[in-house]
Amino acid sequence: MGTKEEAQGTLSSTDFGVAASAFILNWNTVCSSFPPWTWVLSHHQVEGYLSLENVLLSSTQEEHSELSFPEAGKHSHQEDPIDVDDATLVHTNPCKVHYYDLHIIYCNSYRVPVLYFRAYDSDGEPLEFDEIEKDLPAYSKKALSDSKWTFITQEEHPYLNRPWYKLHPCGTSEWMKLLFHADDALAKTGVAIELYLVAWLSVVGHVVGLRIPFEMMKQL
Repeated sequence: MGTKEEAQGTLSSTDFGVAASAFILNWNTVCSSFPPWTWVLSHHQVEGYLSLENVLLSSTQEEHSELSFPEAGKHSHQEDPIDVDDATLVHTNPCKVHYYDLHIIYCNSYRVPVLYFRAYDSDGEPLEFDEIEKDLPAYSKKALSDSKWTFITQEEHPYLNRPWYKLHPCGTSEWMKLLFHADDALAKTGVAIELYLVAWLSVVGHVVGLRIPFEMMKQL
């Protein structure tokens, strides 16, 4: 059942851990053919974050781009970039292949999850923001033009101490609260903690072209 925190669109750090565990199990069951979300512990082995890496984005001249997944074990970019065997990639000109790493990290000040991400080209070289901007769906580009550095900012990763991009959490609790109250059933019973991240990522994921599988959405 829902908690007072969730009624306000927020989560406690403890509930974030519960939600993360449930999300990992749910995603890896429903999306078994995709790379898995994993829980990465901090150096102190207390806190941690969700990680999905090696996500492929093929950007063409079309207006919309979506994240997809290469075969497991191929072209994985770790924290230190590695060379990629270009011969194994399938190119369709004028298509450019970019890889994204996505991390979901709990923000103590806003009491909500925050999506951090970074991008590489097929050679493992980090992308500049103007290149990432070209990958974004049209609706994200519009939001970006309206509020560039409050929508997406570049900050130090809380655990890796390296610059990553993030979607600013300001306003997250408000639209999460509206999302839950817009559904009569959820407004009466509250959303289960275990489903919080599914609901959250169904909105946030669209910003970078990541869509939640329909099978997971049916649980809301």
